[in-house]
Order: sequence, then C-alpha cells, then structure tokens
Amino acid sequence: MDDLRIRAAVAADIDAVLAFWKAAAEGTSISDDPAGVARLVERDKEALLLAERGGELVGTVIAGFDGWRCHLYRLAVHPQHRRRGIGGALLAAAEDRFVRLGGRRADAMVLDRNELGRAAWRAAEYGPEEQWTRWVKPLPA
Repeated sequence: MDDLRIRAAVAADIDAVLAFWKAAAEGTSISDDPAGVARLVERDKEALLLAERGGELVGTVIAGFDGWRCHLYRLAVHPQHRRRGIGGALLAAAEDRFVRLGGRRADAMVLDRNELGRAAWRAAEYGPEEQWTRWVKPLPA
C-alpha cells in the first residue's frame, strides 16, 4: 500500500471521476454529471477523496460534513483493485476528516441490492439502522 496516494479531488478530476464511477460504482445518482460534481468540489474542497496508485484512479469516497452529520457516499474501488485495502484506506481518510471537523458519527448510503458493498461496509464496522427509511424528493433542475 506504500504506493497508494489519497488526495482531495480538484476541478480537473471531474471527467475522470465520472468515467470511474461508470466502471466501478454501483448505480447512478441524480448528481452524476459535471455540474453536480463541480458544485461538490467547489463547495467543499476536501469532500471528494480520490485514491490513486501509480497515477491511476483506483478508488473514491465522498466524505460530506454539514456541520452536524458526517455522510459517506460513492465509496467505490475499481474492480481490478478490490480486496487490497483501498476502500479501508479511503474510509480511514474520510473518518480522520470527520474527526478533525468535530463529527461524532458517520453514516453511509448503501443500495439494498448491492451485496458486495454491504459486505464491505460491514467489514468496516458499519451497520444498518433498520428503524430508518430514507425519504427523497428530486428537486427541479
């Protein structure tokens, strides 16, 4: 893992991140477009964390903090690089960020059908809170 580099994304990374998510992430988001990712990177310059190995993008996580809650999204590792500690390293970086910001608990959005993802989150000591259901409303563009 010595050659793994974790860094915050910058605007120049947006196209590569979107292409990466198509190859490595489960499902899509309403914000999976250049404008959506650009807003994220502009608003919180440390929220989108990238893992690189040899200059190649191999993993991502969004570690959003709104001043009250710590939210994790888009934990993804390229299929050819899985089970090598990259996801764990990204989560450790995200959790360190949250602690620095005063966060007290992190939550993760995980698709119910994503069994591989659910197993990865369990391995990282996260667990579902069955008493909660996520309610959503898409907003007009």
